[in-house]
Amino acid sequence: MQVFTLIREVFSRKASIDWVLFLAVLVIVIFGLITMNAFVGENLFFEKQLISFTVALGAFFLATRVDTDILKRTNVLVALFAAMSLLLIILFGLGHTAKGAQSWFKVGLFAFQPADAMKLLLIIILAKYFSRRHVEIAHFRHIIVSGIYAFIPFALVLLQPDFGSAMIIFLIWFGMILVSGVSKKHLALVFLAGAIVFGGLWVEVFKPYQKARIMTFVHPMTDIRGTGYNAYQSTIAVGSGQITGKGVGYGTQSRLRFLPEFQTDFIFSAFAEEWGFVGVLILFGLFILIIGRILMIALVGSTNFEMLYGAGVAVFIIAHFVVNIGMTIGLLPVTGVTVPFMSFGGSHLLVEFIALGLLVSMKKNARPAHRSALSHEFLGV
Repeated sequence: MQVFTLIREVFSRKASIDWVLFLAVLVIVIFGLITMNAFVGENLFFEKQLISFTVALGAFFLATRVDTDILKRTNVLVALFAAMSLLLIILFGLGHTAKGAQSWFKVGLFAFQPADAMKLLLIIILAKYFSRRHVEIAHFRHIIVSGIYAFIPFALVLLQPDFGSAMIIFLIWFGMILVSGVSKKHLALVFLAGAIVFGGLWVEVFKPYQKARIMTFVHPMTDIRGTGYNAYQSTIAVGSGQITGKGVGYGTQSRLRFLPEFQTDFIFSAFAEEWGFVGVLILFGLFILIIGRILMIALVGSTNFEMLYGAGVAVFIIAHFVVNIGMTIGLLPVTGVTVPFMSFGGSHLLVEFIALGLLVSMKKNARPAHRSALSHEFLGV
């Protein structure tokens, strides 16, 4: 009986959909499906992603009905964090290895990546932590404690090794630190200490070949025949799209397989080659609209928790998008970071839709207040 009571409590709220947000996301999903379908050949990317989208869509509508007050309960969050951390540990023994990273649980044709779910859980945990310490948020210990929450999944994911997901986990923590009101001086001291440690390792510990590997990783275009090959082909694809693109299905870099992983890591490159500068502008506009709607919902949150959660979701999407774009045009290392809602993969799509569903659920209890009255509370100053 207690189980049924809990389920009824969780799903007690009626849905209140933000249709502007939903339709903007839907268009991006369609862009991704069109890009995958243009190069089906011998793969099943389009079909599998269509199934993943259907599941994610159902999860979104369920999440809009969740009573998000349950996410503020310490015992619930502790249990979820322990369970997700345990899954990340189990991966080292039972996980499926792909692209050199042991990051997935695979069942048949489908795989699940726990790191994606951990990103959303970290947003919720940090939102609760910072919202409960609003008055004393400038204290240095909050950087340390919140950093511990982030470091555990960061370390477990980095050891897989999945540098891309580890980077996103760090950026989520860093972004939420900035908007929560934690002292920027204290944060600067932490980064200064980290820089000093790295500088010491660079001068005294790292061998010449290790330094060369790090430099090639940071600047992949310096080795276009080796580690920088993917980034080089990606920049060719983006540039060759010109103004209006080559047309759907006529991207030569993708069709001739010069561009690797066109359905996941480099789907933006494949899209830019087919749709050109005009298509890229539309895609950027859709993401700006999505971020804007998320922040609008966050700014009228009924408590600090809802506001910080919305900010965390915005940081999550921005981090994924910016890192992927930087990667595909050769400005950032190739790390396997996906484009939200667009890249192939069921795990990240499911988590992204659940994140938005929970945000939409929070909108139901939004307070009717003027934005200027909320600015100080949102920034924590």
